[in-house]
Amino acid sequence: MKRDPSFNFRIILAVSDIAAVVFSFTLAYFLRTHVDARPYYFDSEIWEFVISIILLIPLWILIFLVSGLYQSSIYSYRSKEYGRLLIASITGIMSLISYEFFTDVYIFPVRIVAVIAMVLCFLLLIIFREILKAVRRQFLKHGRGVLNLLIVGNNENTRVLTDTLRGNLLSGYKVVGIVANGGFIPDHAKELQFSSIKAACEKVSPDVIIQTDDSNTDKVFNAAIDQHLRYGLVPSHEVLLSHLGEINLIGSQPVISVGVTPLIGGSRLVKRLGDMIFGSLFLAIASPFMLVIAIVIKINEPHGTVFYREKRLTRFGKKRYIFKFRSMKTTFSGMTPEEAFEKMGKPELIPTYRAGGDQLDDDPRITTVGKFLRKLSLDELPQLLNVVKGDISLVGPRALQPGELAKYPNKNLILSAKSGLTGLAQVSGRRDISFEERRLLDIYYIQNWSLLLDVQIVLRTVLTVLLRRGAR
Repeated sequence: MKRDPSFNFRIILAVSDIAAVVFSFTLAYFLRTHVDARPYYFDSEIWEFVISIILLIPLWILIFLVSGLYQSSIYSYRSKEYGRLLIASITGIMSLISYEFFTDVYIFPVRIVAVIAMVLCFLLLIIFREILKAVRRQFLKHGRGVLNLLIVGNNENTRVLTDTLRGNLLSGYKVVGIVANGGFIPDHAKELQFSSIKAACEKVSPDVIIQTDDSNTDKVFNAAIDQHLRYGLVPSHEVLLSHLGEINLIGSQPVISVGVTPLIGGSRLVKRLGDMIFGSLFLAIASPFMLVIAIVIKINEPHGTVFYREKRLTRFGKKRYIFKFRSMKTTFSGMTPEEAFEKMGKPELIPTYRAGGDQLDDDPRITTVGKFLRKLSLDELPQLLNVVKGDISLVGPRALQPGELAKYPNKNLILSAKSGLTGLAQVSGRRDISFEERRLLDIYYIQNWSLLLDVQIVLRTVLTVLLRRGAR
């Protein structure tokens, strides 16, 4: 989904929790040294104490994540949230005390500071979160952070969901369109009726599609994918009992949320942090080699450019310029394979090129230096700049030219994730598999992403390059 206000709110919650933890420990230290009349015999400065707590903030965030405190099904209900905040506060303090015991690193000047901090931490976490949720409610009342909802379906659930959400912006949803027979649309929402999902998307730009019946689910789900929208299904009783999917309440309606890819919310943040850290590390390691390659390219063709940039598609169909070392003759730089083969008068090479997985034996477009660079995949190194910038990811589907996906039926599914410098298709055959097989591997990656899978692909990429398997 292109817009995810709930994810932004979870990030703000995390920042608030960090502030609550740091403030509670600072206040606990102050109370013991300035309010408690009993004498104390430690000489630890408050700034030293606070810095030691700040350095251990990742531990607290991990505890909060494991406790589920950033899930809407938890923070939306006080009875669940408060209990978990108490457990997280106790667990956090006990973890710090255990850390002291096993490492001989002193955090607390005296144990009473830990006890005070635990109580204050629990209370301040509640207060900070309640303030944030109050602010969020005000934003929602004024339509800020509300998701536009398109309802699709011909049954009574359409009427119930529409009535439930009428004027109820605090739910986080605003009904902007309904694709249903008129008999299932309340009178107050007649002006929201559309004849098709496509017409509704062109007119009102929804963020979420919720289907209220079980008919044509494939068609509606595919329409949601094509528009890069989140899809939800109001289940029948039988489906609800099967416990399939993630079930949430929207108003009074149970809705099964179906994700196109696990790469949403926190997973996207983790992946982006990994791209920034490891992309920068790899770029620093590769920089001396990149300088040598640039000099060799310039010596080989003094009048040509060292780099070339090409417009490619990435997540949500966005176009980004991808950088590579120029490996083609200047005459053919910036052209699609079809355009280049047509220009040289060899259009018969086009089907051979595509059938070979976008590879061709003795490709006439490539320079002598370029053949060496491609054999070792060194022409791809400048894309590390794109990774650090956030244009692409270290691992993902291949960044394709707009024309390459124009007629592909599942192009919007592939474009639901950010393109990658390497990917499952690249380490599964490279030159030995067809275009169609490569795209199927891209889809598998998108639908089955995990951090472990990314690590495996990176390691396999290194082995593939070193062993020169499938490179050309």
